[in-house]
Amino acid sequence: METILSLCIGIGLSAACGFRVFVPLLVMSVASLTGLFEPMKGFEWLAMPSVCIGLTVATVCEIGAYYIPWVDNALDSISTPAAMIAGTLTTMAVSTGEMSPFASWAAAIIVGGGTASAVQLSTVAVRGLSTATTGGIANPLVSTTEWISALLISVLSFFVPVFVVIAGIILMIIGIRWIRRKKQENLNHSAV
Repeated sequence: METILSLCIGIGLSAACGFRVFVPLLVMSVASLTGLFEPMKGFEWLAMPSVCIGLTVATVCEIGAYYIPWVDNALDSISTPAAMIAGTLTTMAVSTGEMSPFASWAAAIIVGGGTASAVQLSTVAVRGLSTATTGGIANPLVSTTEWISALLISVLSFFVPVFVVIAGIILMIIGIRWIRRKKQENLNHSAV
C-alpha cells in the first residue's frame, strides 16, 4: 500500500513538473524543512535551507520568464527535457524502500518522467495554440493557469495523492474526447 501511495505522490509531483519544473521541487523542499515529508535516501539535499532558497529563486525566475512574450515559447524547448528529468527525480525522491533500487529508478523514469513529459508537451501545444490564435496576448493567462496548477497539484499530491491521480486520469479522458470531437468536427467541415 505504501508503494502505491508513493507512486501516486510521484505521479502528482511529476505532473506538476510538466507545468513548471521548479514549483514541485520547491514544495518538496518546504515540506522537507517543515517535517511534512522525508525524502528518500540520497535526496536529503531537499531539506537543506540553501537548496530551498535556490529553488525559490529558480521558481520565481521561471514563473516570471513565462510572462515575457516569445521567451515563453523559447522556454518550452528547454522545459520539455527539464520537466522529464524533474519528474523522474521527484518520483524517485518519494519512492519507498520497499522496491529495489532498479525498480525504483525504472518506475521513476517511466512513470515520473513519462507523466511530466506528457503534461509538458500538452502545455507546449496549448501555448502554441494560444500564440497562433491570439498572437500571444492570451499567453499570460495560460502561464498563470500553469503555475497555479503546478502549485495546487504539488501540495495536493502530499495530502490526497490518490485523488490527484484519479482527477488526472479523468481530465486526460476528457481531453482526449475533446480532441477527438474537434478532429471529427474539422473533418466534417472540410468535407462540406
